[in-house]
Amino acid sequence: HVQLVESGGGSVQAGGSLRLSCAASGAGYRPTTMGWFRQAPGKEREGVAAISASGVSTNYADSVKGRFTISRLKDANILHLQMNGLKPDDSAMYYCAAWNTGPYLSLDPSSYRDWGQGTQVTVS
Repeated sequence: HVQLVESGGGSVQAGGSLRLSCAASGAGYRPTTMGWFRQAPGKEREGVAAISASGVSTNYADSVKGRFTISRLKDANILHLQMNGLKPDDSAMYYCAAWNTGPYLSLDPSSYRDWGQGTQVTVS
């Protein structure tokens, strides 16, 4: 399994920005499609963004297009999510996920095998 550790969460006012990071490690780790997901209290986990192993191809939920940017360097073990123009509805626990077993650039949480512990984002 891949070990994933998220960081960069915090509290920010509406319209502000945060940059989340996810560090991946583990025996046999190699780049694969990775994604960011979020879950608010009482709601199901939802996909936010996904990125190919090369970092060239991305996929975003409609709710974050134009505001969030997922990025990585080719073959890198660190994933980023730049979040701009944050809204209160963006408040959630954000999770990094790896090992996509489903469709290409899937935003379905069930497509991913390995998960981090999450980092909290609160927008007021």
